[in-house]
Amino acid sequence: MVSVAVIVPGEFRGRSPSVDDSATSSGVSEAAFDGCSEEPPARCPYCDRPFRQDRYESLHRGLAHSERLTDRERATFERVRSEEYPAIRRVRLYALFVLVLLYFGLLILAAFVV
Repeated sequence: MVSVAVIVPGEFRGRSPSVDDSATSSGVSEAAFDGCSEEPPARCPYCDRPFRQDRYESLHRGLAHSERLTDRERATFERVRSEEYPAIRRVRLYALFVLVLLYFGLLILAAFVV
């Protein structure tokens, strides 16, 4: 006989599922944001949105609130964006490689089948 374990959200980190009093108007609790009850390290000063890392908050500010940025905030956004560019380029190259590999793999497979 096969037994199946059912995982209820909240149990995987040693917490019991319960209703959180800090639920926001959208129905998502702050504790559900990153899986723990700690305060997120960064919040957008304009829309009060929580972020897991300061650089995510800087990127959000530059993209969503670009007209309200000070010169210092704009410089921070530009620095973080330029630091993130190599990682984005690497993901794009991997995606291109996978597509090319898939295309030629299917082409060769079709040549043998047909």
